[in-house]
Parts: sequence; structure tokens; C-alpha cells
Amino acid sequence: MSDSERSRQQPLYQQVKEALTAEIARNEYDPAAPFITQREVCDRFGVSTITAVRALNDLVADGVLIRRRGQGTFVADAAPPAPRRATTIACVVHGLHGLRGTHMSHILSEIESERSKLVYQLILSNSAESAQREEDALQRAMDNGASGILLYPVEGKSHADAFAEVRRRGVPLVMIDRYRPDVAVDAVIADNTDLGYQLTNWLTDHGHRRIATLWGETDCSSVRDRLAGHIGALRDKQLPILSELTVLRPYESLPKPERAAMLAALLDTPDPPTVFLCANGYVLAAAAHDLLSLGVHVPDEVDLACMDDAGPYDLLPLAAVAGTLPSTDMAGQAMELLAERIAGGIVGNQPARRIVLPVGIRERKAALGHLRTVTPQVGPVS
Repeated sequence: MSDSERSRQQPLYQQVKEALTAEIARNEYDPAAPFITQREVCDRFGVSTITAVRALNDLVADGVLIRRRGQGTFVADAAPPAPRRATTIACVVHGLHGLRGTHMSHILSEIESERSKLVYQLILSNSAESAQREEDALQRAMDNGASGILLYPVEGKSHADAFAEVRRRGVPLVMIDRYRPDVAVDAVIADNTDLGYQLTNWLTDHGHRRIATLWGETDCSSVRDRLAGHIGALRDKQLPILSELTVLRPYESLPKPERAAMLAALLDTPDPPTVFLCANGYVLAAAAHDLLSLGVHVPDEVDLACMDDAGPYDLLPLAAVAGTLPSTDMAGQAMELLAERIAGGIVGNQPARRIVLPVGIRERKAALGHLRTVTPQVGPVS
């Protein structure tokens, strides 16, 4: 087999790695100057970010290159290479409903896939809706020498000092699905403003003029952006913006009797809502259960819509329209951005990036779901 044939059979990252190793051996790089960046590797060899990062990571692991925090990546001195050590990243997820649900499973599956390609070690933590547990997980990641952190943050604006400490130590951190407006870190999110706008446009185009919103969490960017898109669409349609229908208040977390009472009060008006626009699939499930307990038929008496496809899929056919999130793409691009930050070796002086990905909507199929109470027929016992 010729050298050219053998080269073509090698993985792309290995070809890039061998080419760079040969250039380093020919003293084409000044050890006192930063080595070429991941982006330059992509441009020179025509490869993807993941391939470039894998090649650079292998050269670091082999002791050919060395990363100096706050300075960048350099050709290592002639000293014997350090023992090979895998790069470790921490992933802290929100876990609102545990680690189940299609949205979270797609995110974790893609993170694991990209981690495997990059030969990273992964430490997974679930904050379980607790700001304190999230702060503790961030501290553990720093104490254990994690090279980077992926974070699906809890709601609220607590422990900003922990994020400041992560940045001060030069540890790359990328948020997934939502961002913190009070914290300057990288984030990869869905276009939630457009999601709220698209869904509201669809509902108004299909005859709905009174749309009541139902929420789970309230103090997070994804929810507030969706509400902003919803209100923007109402304004563009020149429809009234009624506080009793758009108020940002928790629904799913309320006790069942309080939830049912809230729905009953909204429906018991001269001009009741014709559709409940639910924040996610879990809110949709709670609303469906509560409407059933009130004896309200869906969609005959009131309809349901869902802002995303996270949650129990068996109830989503009840939704006239539902948003679709780019879960896999969000996780993949978050991993690429984190790998780029780790490979670059410089964090503190770089501006935070926010990558916003497009969303979609899907309409209820012709075989729509119905929700209604059924009184069992009691016949004579034979």
C-alpha cells in the first residue's frame, strides 16, 4: 500500500496531526510565539472544528504542544512529554423533571457523541432545580481542574460571583438552551422570541383572538423571550394585550386545586380564552389533566397549544400547534464552542458569544386528539 493510500485511509484528525507534527519537527514554528489557532487549522486543511480540535488536543496530550492559561497554545520545549491525560469537562444540567424528556435526552446524547469524538472525559451533574446545587457543581468543576464547563442553568439570578470566579480562573463556560442576562458567558440557545411570535401568529391566523398563556418557570431567558415574541405578535395583529391572559406567573408548580381554580376563573368570563398556550409539554400535561377534572372538552370547548416539544409526547397530539426545539444542534454547537475555547487557551479577554438557532412549529395531524370525561355505562349484571 502506498503512502498516499495509507494517508487517505487515516481519520482526518490523524492526517492533520501528522502534518502539524512534521512541520513542528522541521522547526517551522517559533516556540516563543503562540501556535496556529483552531480556526487557522480549519482554514488550512479544510476540516471541521471538531476535527481541528481533536488534532490539537492529541498534540497537547502527546506533549508536542502545551497550553498556557491566559496565553494560548505553544510548541512544547524539548523536555520529555508529560504523561498523556485526557481533557475533562463538566456538564451541569437543569433537570427540571429529572433527566428524562426528549429535549434533555437529545441534548445529553449529542454531548456524549461529541465528547467521544474529542476524547474528553465527562463529569455529569444534575442541579435538580436548585441554585445551591448548581453553584456547588460549578465549584467542584473548578476544584477538580475541569478544562471547560457546559451548563443548562436553573432559573433566577443567584450566585453571579460563582460565574465571575469561573471566568477569573480562565475556565471556558458555555450555557445551553438559556442565558443569564446578568452574566457575560457564551451561550447557545433557540430563538425563543421567534418561537413565541410564530406560535401566536399561527393561532391568530386560525381564528384565536383570546390566547391565555400558562407557564412553568418564570425567571429565565427562554420564558421571557417567548412571552416577548407572543406579545409582539399580538401587537402586530393589532389585538389587545390583556394582563390576565399574558401575566407571567407559575402554573405547573401550583397545587392541583389552585391550578384548576385558575383555569375555571379564566373560562368563567363573558369572553373566555379559546386556547391555552402552554410553556412546554409538562405544563400541557398539567393543563390537560386540570381541564379533564373540570369536565372541559379539548378541543371542542377550548384548545391547547404548546411552546416546545419537551415533555411527554403522548399528550402532544392534543396541541393544535407546538414548537420544535433544535435540541441536538444546540448541544452540538455548544460542544464545538467549548472545544474551541479550550483549544484557544485564552478566555478572560474574549467577548462572550451568543449563538441563536432557528426554531420550527408543527401542526396537529388530521387524527387530532380529544380530551373529554366519559361516564361509564352501568348495565345489568348477568
